[in-house]
Amino acid sequence: MVQPIESRQLHDIPLFADLEPAILEQLAQDSWLTPYATDNAVFYEGDRLPACLHIIVSGRLCISKIAPSGKETILRILSAGEIFAAPAIFGNGIAPATAKAIESTTVLTIKKQTLLDSFAKTPELALHLLGILNQRLQQLHKQVHGLASERAIVRLVHYLEYVVQQSGTIPVETGEQLRSPHTYYQIARSIGITYEECVRLFKRLHPAVVYRRGGIITICDRQHLNSFRE
Repeated sequence: MVQPIESRQLHDIPLFADLEPAILEQLAQDSWLTPYATDNAVFYEGDRLPACLHIIVSGRLCISKIAPSGKETILRILSAGEIFAAPAIFGNGIAPATAKAIESTTVLTIKKQTLLDSFAKTPELALHLLGILNQRLQQLHKQVHGLASERAIVRLVHYLEYVVQQSGTIPVETGEQLRSPHTYYQIARSIGITYEECVRLFKRLHPAVVYRRGGIITICDRQHLNSFRE
């Protein structure tokens, strides 16, 4: 069920944290929250997207594409605070991939015209948003280059480094645990390898990295992990 959002809730989202209260009030008038249960799709590849900015408020989304052969490739796992579905604002309005909740997730949508009005009053917001999208393009370029030229174990190390950079870790007795679970399947489909090869690669990374059932990953020795890139 779609729900309204209050300006104070917008203030808690990093993208809007520095905006004036009056602008937050304006944004809130044309914004809404939509909850999605695990495995529910926000949209499918090829769907017509509403002209809105999409932001994850809580939970996680899997962004994936299906090849004509039926093989799924996971492009990104997105967490709270991240923007997605950029073509709804800057492109042709067609979803380039499928977005599906991998846990209970809430998505914020803001109408395009309301967002543009905010840009006129706060140009820094537009620059910040463009910076985020530019970073996304650079990451995509790096991912494509890695799939073509890097060894599988190097791609796995880079994947783990990226997750640490984006989402951070939780200190545990044995090292640093990734904040969210990442399963063999999700990782394999993200870096272009099979499930079985992903299992074998994690065994090679042990004891620098420990994988536990359900995708709980702990980095125990960063220096040792970095040695696999050589």
